[in-house]
Amino acid sequence: MERLDKRLAATGRWSRKEARDLIRAGRVTVSGQPCRRPEEKVEPGAEICVDGAAIEASGPVYLMLNKPAGLVSATEDPREPTVLSLLPERYQRLGLFPAGRLDKDTVGLLLLTNDGALAHRLLAPRSHVDKVYYLEVDGFLTREDCLAVEQGITLGDGTVCLPGKMELFDEKNRANLWIHEGKYHQIKRMMASRGKPVTYLKRISFGPLTLDPDLEEGSWRALTEEEIQALFRQ
Repeated sequence: MERLDKRLAATGRWSRKEARDLIRAGRVTVSGQPCRRPEEKVEPGAEICVDGAAIEASGPVYLMLNKPAGLVSATEDPREPTVLSLLPERYQRLGLFPAGRLDKDTVGLLLLTNDGALAHRLLAPRSHVDKVYYLEVDGFLTREDCLAVEQGITLGDGTVCLPGKMELFDEKNRANLWIHEGKYHQIKRMMASRGKPVTYLKRISFGPLTLDPDLEEGSWRALTEEEIQALFRQ
């Protein structure tokens, strides 16, 4: 059972306020009967009509975004533009949110969805969902840094990070780093604790999702059915 105004807003055609106004104006019927109460609970299969035309609520939405620098990973922010500003208007009213966050200056793979249950499961620490980042640092990374990551780095405030993995490139200031948690500024703080501040950070995978190489920064696409199913198997 779901509120009538919420069901209308889920189509993306009306905001919650617009939906309430439609209902109170007597323009909405549920299973053939007029309904003027926005809070009225409706069955999942109930036919809802606006001005006599049946509407269908959108199902869950799953988008892959290649986040550029300069945007906040949030649904709204009073001072900064958010990642949702990159989406066309038809997606603005579907309740999408980023599943996890990337720092304002971090780029790369971000999952946008309105499936709260899936997002909660993917982000829960007990799920141990791998996140892989490409990073560049000011300095030279060593085997000792890799071992520290594998053992779990203790941050300056005493926070202990779970063990991860780091693989160095031939250029010793570059690496790929695997973690399966998401503490505040975690990778930057990990590398800072080793005296090698991060100068560039890009997420290249999240669980079974790998950033589409054809997706330019600031661009997005819907997940394929195979990618969606892989998320549910995670």
